[in-house]
Amino acid sequence: MAEILKGSPVAAKLTEELSARCEALKARGVSPVLSLLRVGDKPEDLSYEKSIMKRCEKIGIGVNRILYPGGWDVDMNEIISRMRGHVREISNDKSVHGCMMFRPAEYRDYEETVAAYLDPSKDVDCMTDSSLAGVFTGSETGYPPCTAQACVELLDYYGVDVDGKNVAVIGRSLVIGRPVSMLLMRRNATVTICHSKTASLPEITRRSDIIIAAIGRTRFVDASFVSPGQVVVDVGINVDADGKLCGDVDYENVADTVRAITPVPGGVGAVTTAVLAKHVIESAERMLS
Repeated sequence: MAEILKGSPVAAKLTEELSARCEALKARGVSPVLSLLRVGDKPEDLSYEKSIMKRCEKIGIGVNRILYPGGWDVDMNEIISRMRGHVREISNDKSVHGCMMFRPAEYRDYEETVAAYLDPSKDVDCMTDSSLAGVFTGSETGYPPCTAQACVELLDYYGVDVDGKNVAVIGRSLVIGRPVSMLLMRRNATVTICHSKTASLPEITRRSDIIIAAIGRTRFVDASFVSPGQVVVDVGINVDADGKLCGDVDYENVADTVRAITPVPGGVGAVTTAVLAKHVIESAERMLS
């Protein structure tokens, strides 16, 4: 049976380290603050927001919530106008060190028009074009997407060395697939970016040392995709026909073959809020230096 790479100890270690760094900042007169922008009250957004608030409280980061009740359908133009104004204020407010907007896929175009007004130095979840460019160029502009960075943090914690390893990333989105590929390439991994149209996909993944599944399809990666000795990181968050939370990997059938695997829930997702907090602390430290 595979080693289970749980996210909770990774998050706990990050939380401990970040709490100390937060105290050091406060000793120098800086109290780290994160601004959250949320439209409507979708259950998944509320759940994530609750997790963020809890993590920030443990570390000592202040959180400003800016809420737009009713959802996008109330008056989209008005909401976008208000959000632009708030983002401008956040960018100019020296007491705020990070900003994150909840990101509904169906309104991604509108998110981009708002994110354009955000100072990349406060873009702690890679919402701006400048931050995304920073991920691809390896510059210090902005921060990588929290979930993509969480994959790297998890591998580091469990001592999975990616240097010289073959990594198959299943998924090519700008939120996870492509950014995590760039982060791993910086660590000298040889990365193959795959997707649903990739020919002979199981053959490619079976030859890899590490598989990162981020395709957004329920239990897409089955036993035919894996080989003994591999490490599998499941980024997917899906709900199956029975209403059960599951990932992009068929965990029950894959875990018997591979060396190590992340669970869903309790894997990468558990690390994401800690990474968000890390980016806020780093932003505050950069502003102070």
